[in-house]
Amino acid sequence: MPRKLSLTEQAYRRLHDDLLTCRLAPGAKINIKEVAESRGFSLGAVREALSRLGSEGFVTFDESRGFRAAPMSVDDLIDLVAVRSDVEGQCLRRAIACGDLAWEGAIASAAHRLSRTPVRRDGHLNDDYAAAHADFHAALVAACDSPWLLRLRHWLYAQSERYRYLTAPGMPQDRDLAAEHAELAEATLTRDADRAVAALAAHLQKTAGLLAEQARSGAGLPVPEPAVARIARAGRN
Repeated sequence: MPRKLSLTEQAYRRLHDDLLTCRLAPGAKINIKEVAESRGFSLGAVREALSRLGSEGFVTFDESRGFRAAPMSVDDLIDLVAVRSDVEGQCLRRAIACGDLAWEGAIASAAHRLSRTPVRRDGHLNDDYAAAHADFHAALVAACDSPWLLRLRHWLYAQSERYRYLTAPGMPQDRDLAAEHAELAEATLTRDADRAVAALAAHLQKTAGLLAEQARSGAGLPVPEPAVARIARAGRN
């Protein structure tokens, strides 16, 4: 029988989902009373959930302004992609060194599911694709022998998903994501750590580069010119 979730855990999950998918827009004020009344949670449960989300970087708090959805910017994305690439690359190397046959099978299964799931639904990111994508990246590093690295990777991945949801409607549809994921899976399963880590870094930088293109055309996030140049340079390296 499934464990009944506490009101605090229910409030946390609902708010986490709204923040992750940008239904709560970056910088938006979060009114504790309105959230509690509209969703049937106590004020205390919502406050505790927001405090937890604050420690995870999804919300900010200011004495005068209260709780707000964490802001998003291209400068933040550049930093996030660089750190995630480093941490996830370390996880991937250690997984390749430690992974067994079951780990290989899980990667193959996750890659197949991802390849058969449409990226978009009604012009927006398909939630089923987002789940399959998360499972694929988690499967790649599942054999990593460092719990700390895996926890860091999980947190960084969740932060990067906010950008995926925010920019999905304007992203070009001719990107060959299937080929990028296939290359990453093949390099990992053949135990070619250098190739796999390079494929991962290229995959992440490609996303950042496409966001910069949106910024240049006036779509997506506002971005200062130096940040656009840094993303472009990173994509060429």
